[in-house]
Amino acid sequence: MNILPKISVVIPAYNVAPFIGETLESVFAQTFTDFEVIVVNDGSPDTEEFERAIQPYRERICYLKQENSGASVARNTGLRAARGELIAFLDADDLWSPQYLEQQLKFMREYDCDLACADAMIFGTSADAGRSYMDSLMGAAPRQGRVTFLELVNAEQSLITSGVVARRDLILEVGLFDEALRNAQDFDLWLRLARHGARLAYHRQVLLSYRSRPDSLTGDAINSHQRELRVFDKIEQSYDFTPAERAEVSAVIRNRRALLKYELGKLYLVPGDFARARESFAHAISLKRSWKPQLALWLTRLAPRLFRTLYLRRAQSAVAE
Repeated sequence: MNILPKISVVIPAYNVAPFIGETLESVFAQTFTDFEVIVVNDGSPDTEEFERAIQPYRERICYLKQENSGASVARNTGLRAARGELIAFLDADDLWSPQYLEQQLKFMREYDCDLACADAMIFGTSADAGRSYMDSLMGAAPRQGRVTFLELVNAEQSLITSGVVARRDLILEVGLFDEALRNAQDFDLWLRLARHGARLAYHRQVLLSYRSRPDSLTGDAINSHQRELRVFDKIEQSYDFTPAERAEVSAVIRNRRALLKYELGKLYLVPGDFARARESFAHAISLKRSWKPQLALWLTRLAPRLFRTLYLRRAQSAVAE
């Protein structure tokens, strides 16, 4: 008799041969064992080395291969093959603590939620290494509790994909990951689930380790901001809102766009791309007048190299602290 697993673990993989063995070891060290593991090789150029790394686990995993199509397609490939009631997402270079699945299931029962996101400890190349993910990105976030659509849009709350366990039927109902989005597809899916009425909740217990590296799925800061802006375009163009809801959401998105454009301007200063920095600061001002982008635009026009030097010194000082 083919008994279905409680959880399907979905792992997309691209250029992660040095990490996948440790990641799989963390999965198979779980105290909760009613799960299947689906690894999707997204046309990785290191396939030969990758397959050597997963060889000790081949009889314990479902291994799928596809042409390189991006993380959204790879995760959907895994979702379509999944048989579990719940889906546990895991990037191929992150690590779960042994009680990750056990504690996530317990939390979901106690909070009666459809999606639980645990906290992670950051390690690797990030300046935030040694801090928890939720503390580094959202210091003012509640210790744990419900996650709302508007709070996700406003970045008051943020979910880390490797810390998410969610009901598979709801993910199927909202249409899986958007394959038109090469990145930010996870952010988009959380938004659609929240809008659909799924109950999302934070589990502030640190239950995994998030590896920060330059070539990871999350990419660099500039691309991260640009991806978020593209999701905002999708929200405004395709979501069905009442007039009152649209007014509220549009106001939140406008403020968020202004902040992201200001942050992009600062990031463009680093390589000395002053034209894009000025464009971003000006765009931020057009969305929401504030003294910070106005001063930044003025300095970028008047003394761009001096402003860049001062900004870099301040950024380095902040990292040192």
